[in-house]
Amino acid sequence: MSKEDTGALALSTVCARLRFRQLQLLDILGRTRNLRMTAEQMHMTQPAATKILGDIEAMLGAALFQRLPREMRPTDLGTVALRYASAALSDLNRFVGDFGALRDGGHGHLTVGATSASAAQLLVTCIREVREKRPMLMIRIVEQSSDQLAVWLEEKKIDIMLGRLMEARDRALFDFEPLSGEAVWIVSGPAHPLLARPQLSLAELADWPWILYPQATAIRQLFEECFADLRMQAPPGMVETPSIFSTLELLQATDMLSLQPRVAVEKYIAKGMLCRIPVPVARSMASYGIVTRKNDTLSQPAREFIDVLRKVAKQLPGDADAPDQNG
Repeated sequence: MSKEDTGALALSTVCARLRFRQLQLLDILGRTRNLRMTAEQMHMTQPAATKILGDIEAMLGAALFQRLPREMRPTDLGTVALRYASAALSDLNRFVGDFGALRDGGHGHLTVGATSASAAQLLVTCIREVREKRPMLMIRIVEQSSDQLAVWLEEKKIDIMLGRLMEARDRALFDFEPLSGEAVWIVSGPAHPLLARPQLSLAELADWPWILYPQATAIRQLFEECFADLRMQAPPGMVETPSIFSTLELLQATDMLSLQPRVAVEKYIAKGMLCRIPVPVARSMASYGIVTRKNDTLSQPAREFIDVLRKVAKQLPGDADAPDQNG
């Protein structure tokens, strides 16, 4: 047997030799970047934690962390190991939770990650239908931007994602099934001075303060592209937040503006809590959809949830049917 074959054989047995305690240390150390803090969280001495890390690195035949004066910084191989440790622990936690729920007569757990605005109406309708079939299923909804949700999906901290693929590498990791495109509206509080103006252009809005979604989100990119089309620098956000509820409060209390998905704000416009600034936005966001890990076996509740998502998405009105008035 060649040296290369021996190395491959040794690596093939590593997963079988890795223990829970070792994976736990990697996961905590990856987050704290500090061996003393990691030892404290694991209720052991620092020398004991150092020995466990040394055993892991000896087993893998590679250094996983750079020992710097102020931190333990993961190497490239260490980043791969940390990703595996996090996913393995998430798998184990999911198994324990699902097994316990099923043993006690429940229907298991399902964690769904969703962009805070885009999928709100879809999720509410879907959860209502799923609960009629599985009333004991525990559904956890995690709201965040698509880029962060993709990280959690890769780490198996969520089962399904409703959002967009933001990075080129995501195409190699995940399957994407588009559900719906998404129109966006510019909105303000009901007493905004611009509402008295009969005609407005996007360029005239550049001098007003804005509430923006964080960088790397699809709607923030669209905001900047709209002004780039006018050969203008996009105005900086006075406030950055992914929260529609914080945005709602700020818009009602200030003269700020915000670019929001239509589905997130139309109910507030209908109630008179917000108003739509009558400036059309030529661009729309790319379709959001169902994102799952490639070559991953989904649980029965996850498959049923996805089936309901598909059905509900077809029944919801499209953006072309959206009302054009301020409500």
